[in-house]
Amino acid sequence: MAIMEITVVPLGTSTTSFSHFVAEIQRCLEKTGVAFELTDMGTIIEGEMTQLLDTLKVLHEIPFEMGEKRVYTIAKIDDRRDKKTSLGDKIRSVQDRITRA
Repeated sequence: MAIMEITVVPLGTSTTSFSHFVAEIQRCLEKTGVAFELTDMGTIIEGEMTQLLDTLKVLHEIPFEMGEKRVYTIAKIDDRRDKKTSLGDKIRSVQDRITRA
């Protein structure tokens, strides 16, 4: 299982607000059934690598489908294969270390 953080940024829009794009991306993710979490700086998605890459392509296209002409997408992938991980595991690990200190 891998985790991907994705940020999709349409460039050259008439406004500095992106919430309507983010809302459409969230609606799309709800339909896919993949586990995801919206953060202030992007969206984190959990799944198998092929699923994540397929989802990345779909999400990248959303601003184009909304009429934008240029899109900048950033994706970071953590593909750990030595043990099963899921959303929130990294945060829990850090929190455990803080409480043990």
